[in-house]
Amino acid sequence: MKTRFWVIVLGLSSFLMLMSSAGFSAPVEPGEKGLNAKLSEFPQQEGKYGKDSVQCVMNLSLYREFYKQWKASGYKSPAINDAIGPWRWVFKNCPQASQNTYLDGVKMITFFMKKCKTDDGKAKYIDTLMMIYDQRIKYFGREGYVLGRKGSDLFKYAPEQYEKAYHIFKKSVDLRGNKSESFVLVYYFRTVIKMVDAGKIDKSSVVDVYDQLSGIIDYNLKNAKPGSKQYEAWQNVKGNIELSFEPYATCEDLIGIYQKKYDESPDDVELLKKITSMLDKKGCTDSELFFETSVKLNELEPSPASSYMIAKMMIKKEQYSESIPYFEDALNIEDDATKSDVYLLLASVYRQLHNFPKARTNARKALDLNPAQGHAYLIIGDMYAASSDDCGTDDISKKAVYWIAVDMYKKAKKADPELAEIANKRISIYSKQFPNTETIFFYDLKEGDPYTVGCWINEKTTVRAAK
Repeated sequence: MKTRFWVIVLGLSSFLMLMSSAGFSAPVEPGEKGLNAKLSEFPQQEGKYGKDSVQCVMNLSLYREFYKQWKASGYKSPAINDAIGPWRWVFKNCPQASQNTYLDGVKMITFFMKKCKTDDGKAKYIDTLMMIYDQRIKYFGREGYVLGRKGSDLFKYAPEQYEKAYHIFKKSVDLRGNKSESFVLVYYFRTVIKMVDAGKIDKSSVVDVYDQLSGIIDYNLKNAKPGSKQYEAWQNVKGNIELSFEPYATCEDLIGIYQKKYDESPDDVELLKKITSMLDKKGCTDSELFFETSVKLNELEPSPASSYMIAKMMIKKEQYSESIPYFEDALNIEDDATKSDVYLLLASVYRQLHNFPKARTNARKALDLNPAQGHAYLIIGDMYAASSDDCGTDDISKKAVYWIAVDMYKKAKKADPELAEIANKRISIYSKQFPNTETIFFYDLKEGDPYTVGCWINEKTTVRAAK
C-alpha cells in the first residue's frame, strides 16, 4: 500500500527518478562506495528519518516491499535486486529509521556474499556485514547481544579472522554473562582454542574461559525445564565445550597452569576457589596442589565446602583421625544430599579407625538424609561381618553376625539397584558362613526364628541355615 501511495503522490516520472537516485534495481557490488565506508563518514542522523524524511520513508517502504517478496519466495526471487538499492539509501541516510534495516541487511548482504565468486569480493562483503552490526549497535544498542551475532558471522564466513572474532566474543560474553546465547559460547570457545594453538594467548586462558562458560551453562541448565528444547540445547553446548576442552584438561596441564598462578598469588581467595573447584571437577584431587590450595582457602575463608575438600584429601592420604574435624565442619553444608555424603565418609573414617559404633551412627545419619544411600548399608554390613570373633562366644553367636550382615546387603541393593552386583557377591560369600542345620538344632533353634545379635550390634534378625 505504501508503494502505491508514493506512485500516486509523486507521479510515475518522479517515481522512476527516485528509484534511479536510490540505486533501485541495481544489485549491490562488493566494496561499492558507501557500503564499506567508515561509519564516521556517514551523514549525521537528524531525527528518526534523517534530513529528508520523505525520501527516507519512501525508500524504507520500497525496500521492505521487495524484501518481503524475496522472503516469501524462499529467498529465491530476483526481488532482492530491487530491494538492495533503497535499502542502501536508508542505511546511509536514515540509519535510525528502523531496526529492520539491520536485520534485513545482514540477510541480503550474506546472500550476495555467498554468490560472490572472488575472495576479494567476499572479503568486502564481510566488511559490510561487520559495519551493519556496528551501526546497529550505534543506533539501537544491545551491544553484547549484537556482538554475539557479529562474532558468529565473522568466524563462520572468515575463520582466518579468528583473532578479531575472539575479541568480539569475549566482549559479548563479558557483557551478557548468563544471558549469553548458547551458540555464541561454542564459537567463543573455538576461537580461544585457536588463539592458544597459535601462541597468541596463554594456555591458561583455555581453563579460565572454560570455567567462565561452564558457570553460564550450568546456570541455564538449572533454569531450563529438563526435557525441553532449551534444556537439550544447553546440554549439547555443554558436551561440545567439554569435548573441545578435554585435550587441555589433563591433571598435568591443569596443575602446571594453576601452580604458577598459586605461587604468584597464594592469598587470592577467588583464585583459590577456582583452582580447588576445577581440580575437584576434573578428578585431580590426589595432587599436592589441590591439598595446599584447599587448606589455604579454608584458612582465609573458612567454609563447609572447603573443609569437605580437605577432609576428602586427608582420606586419600590415610590421615583418618586428622580428617574428622574437617568432616564435622563440613556438616554445616545446607544441601542434604551433600551432607549425606559427608556422613557416609565419616562412617568410612570411623570404620578405618575400628570405631564401629560411631561408624554405624554416621551411616544411619547418611540414610536419614538420603534413603537411597545404599553404600551406607554396605558399610554397616561389612562391619557386622567383621565382628564375628569379637561378638561371638559360641558356634551360633559367631555365625549370627552373618545373618544380620546379609540383611544389610539386601537393603543396600534395594536402596540403590546399581549396587546389586556388589551386594549379591557379598550375600553369596556370607550366606555360606551361616550355621548348618545341625548347629541350629543343637542350640534349640529352627529356621525362621527371630534372633537378637548381641555385642555392639544389638539388632534383631532371622535364623537361617547355610545353603
